[in-house]
Amino acid sequence: MTPQQVVLVQQSFSKVVPIAGTAADLFYDRLFEIAPEVKPLFKGDLTEQKKKLIAMLATVVNGLDKLDTILPAASKLAKNHVTYGVQAKHYQPVGAALLWTLEKGLGEGWSKDVADAWVQAYTTLSGFMISEAYPTTQAAE
Repeated sequence: MTPQQVVLVQQSFSKVVPIAGTAADLFYDRLFEIAPEVKPLFKGDLTEQKKKLIAMLATVVNGLDKLDTILPAASKLAKNHVTYGVQAKHYQPVGAALLWTLEKGLGEGWSKDVADAWVQAYTTLSGFMISEAYPTTQAAE
C-alpha cells in the first residue's frame, strides 16, 4: 500500500466509526446474502460478533502504516478462524461484503481512489491471513 492509500483508508474509516452498528448490520446482512453457506459458522446472537468486527477493523486500519505491529495478531486471528470452519474461499465474499458495506456507509465519500485503497488493504491482509492459516494447496480453493 502506498502512504496515500493508508491515509485514504484511515480517513474513510473514521467516517464509518460513528455508524459502526449500522455498518456491522449491513456487513453481515450482505455477507449472508452473497455467501449463505457461511451463516452456519456464526452461532447465536451476532451482537458481540458485530462489536468484534468493528474493533478488529479499527485495529487493522490504525495499524496499516506499521503493518509489522498488526501481522502477528492477524496471523493468530486467521488460525483461530480455521477452528470455526472458515475456509480460504470464504475470504472473497467477506471482502466483497466489506467493500459493499463501505460503499453504502460512505455514500458520496466512496470514490475510485478510496475503493482502490480498501481493495489494496483487504487484498494485502487477507492474502497474508490465508497464507498463515492454510497450506498452499488449500489457499487456491
